[in-house]
Amino acid sequence: MPINANDPRVKRTRQLLMQSFMELLLEKKNIYSISVQDIAARATVNRATFYAHFEDKFAFLECWMREKFQKKLKDALPNSSISNMSSLRILLLAVFEFLARTREYMSSEDRQFEPLFEIAMQKELYQLLFEWLRAESEDKVSLEIVQATSLVTSWGIFGSAVEWSRNPQNRTAESMVQDVLVVVAAGLAPVLS
Repeated sequence: MPINANDPRVKRTRQLLMQSFMELLLEKKNIYSISVQDIAARATVNRATFYAHFEDKFAFLECWMREKFQKKLKDALPNSSISNMSSLRILLLAVFEFLARTREYMSSEDRQFEPLFEIAMQKELYQLLFEWLRAESEDKVSLEIVQATSLVTSWGIFGSAVEWSRNPQNRTAESMVQDVLVVVAAGLAPVLS
C-alpha cells in the first residue's frame, strides 16, 4: 500500500531518516559505507519502516540529493521562479556551484553514485525550467515545444556544469556561466518571444 507523502507522520519519518543519514555522513565521511541498517538504527526506526518509505538505498539517495538540490535552488531563487535572464544566470551559477561542492565532498567509493545524483539533479532542473517556460509562454507555443525546450535547456545547463565541475581550475564558474547563458538564452528564444 503506497504511503501518503503529505501525511505529517510520513514527513517526520522521512525527515528523521534524512537527518540521521546526514549525521552518519559527517561521522563516516562517505556515502558508500553507510548502510540502510545504519540509517534506520540512527533514526530509531526499524528497517521495515525505511523500506516502507524507500524502495532501497538508491531510492533514498536519489531523494536525499533531490532535496539538497531543491534547497540550493530555493536559496538561490527565493521565490522558486525564474523571471528574467538575471535570475536565469543566478540559477546557472547555483547549479555550477552545487556540482562543484558535491564533487569536492565525494570519496572515490562514492563516485559510483554520481550518475544517480546527476539524474536526480537534472530532473529537478528540468521541472523548474518547465514550470517557468510554461508560465512564460502563455500558450503561445505548444506544450510539446515547452517540454522539448525545457529538456534540451536543462541537459545543456547540467551537462556544461558537470563537465566544468570535473576541471574547475581551467575556468571560473562565473566565466563559464556567462558563456552558457548566451547559448541558453538563444535556445529559449522560441518559447519566450
